[in-house]
Amino acid sequence: MLITKKEQYALRAIYELARQTGKGPIKISHIAKAQNIPLRFLEVILGQLKGSGLVKSKRGYYGGYELVFSPKEITIGRIMRFMQRNVESTECFALVPECNCPFIGKCSFTPMWSKVKSSIYRVYDETTMQDLIENEAENRNIFLRDLVQRD
Repeated sequence: MLITKKEQYALRAIYELARQTGKGPIKISHIAKAQNIPLRFLEVILGQLKGSGLVKSKRGYYGGYELVFSPKEITIGRIMRFMQRNVESTECFALVPECNCPFIGKCSFTPMWSKVKSSIYRVYDETTMQDLIENEAENRNIFLRDLVQRD
């Protein structure tokens, strides 16, 4: 199960907003630069994410985007389900277009792909934005410790 660029950018945009929680609205240009997301693509994605109820925006000079919920309340699963809401539930998990598949309705792999998808979403649902922020801090501490030990 591949993740599209759009889904990656949505996760990174919300991650950046989570990192900036408590600082007020964050400018779209800051999010784009910090997470290396093309600005025009980010504008579209954030517009869509407003519809998820996870993100809100404020107009004007002091405007920008911010999270509606705390990072510990936002799971990766919630974001992914929102971003994939237009994906057919019958979509082949092996990413073979149904029109090209000679095994529609009789594929021996379908039960396995269903288990894979369920397992992936179990991990997504157990992972919050706060978990990712804590992972970043832990990785930074490990890097600094290793750097000091080399000297």
